[in-house]
Amino acid sequence: MTVLQAIILGIVQGLTEFIPISSTAHLVLASRLVGLYAGVDSALRAEQTTATIAIIQLGTLLAVLIYFARDIVNITRAFVGDHIALLTESSGEKPAGARLSQDAWLGWLVIIGSIPVAVVGLLFKHQIEGSFTKNLWVIATMMIVIAILLALAEAVSKKNRGLAELGIGDALAVGFAQVLALVPGSSRSGSTIMAGLFAGETRETAARFSFLLSMPAIAASGLLELKEAMHKLPSGSFLPLLIATVVSGIVGYASIWFLLRFLRTHSTAVFIVYRLIVGGLILAALVTGYISASA
Repeated sequence: MTVLQAIILGIVQGLTEFIPISSTAHLVLASRLVGLYAGVDSALRAEQTTATIAIIQLGTLLAVLIYFARDIVNITRAFVGDHIALLTESSGEKPAGARLSQDAWLGWLVIIGSIPVAVVGLLFKHQIEGSFTKNLWVIATMMIVIAILLALAEAVSKKNRGLAELGIGDALAVGFAQVLALVPGSSRSGSTIMAGLFAGETRETAARFSFLLSMPAIAASGLLELKEAMHKLPSGSFLPLLIATVVSGIVGYASIWFLLRFLRTHSTAVFIVYRLIVGGLILAALVTGYISASA
């Protein structure tokens, strides 16, 4: 990977990780356009591309950690403090009447919501790293399918529930929707925001919970691949990967800032239309033979 390729991939990752248009789809397309790992056996190239994407995602993980630093501190502090209080009460000591606060409960919802993608991700790790998840037929189809489901969610959602009203049902719905993000073209944010809307959440609430829920998944994926990438990626990859990760973090922070403010006063219609157009163009290019399904 060259420095120029690293910068391009970092920008693409930062722009698309949190905006519901599928970062994986755009990274796979971008990796083809810049000739990433050109000349390498297709199976190895698929694994190297997966490892590269997962590592670059750590930059956007850093972005969401910084952006939601105050929320993370509050959730962690409340989660630990409230459970200590509950244990103290159960042992017959004061304070009596201790209960989980909203922040502590939100911590549990993030944990519960992270379980589905962790289980499925581990069970299908080999397939996720393989060539199937780089196939443009799959990517284009999921770009369109999620666009249609997101449009349906926008149409039927009451959009009247905030973070304080989230429950286990929300965590499971959004958590299982996050599993869709393992299929390229789905988009982690697109799938989870869609599920949040179906559950009646406001757009901003759906986005914020989506971002909070993304942290364990991105961290696990990136750190797991970081360990294995040392054996998969060619020598000399460290500096370009570092550059790509830093760039993705900076651009990702700006993307979070933009999306949360955008969704306060706008629907996801522009992203739905974009997904339909891009998905349709990819399908047209595949049908006409302009591009191949696999690199």
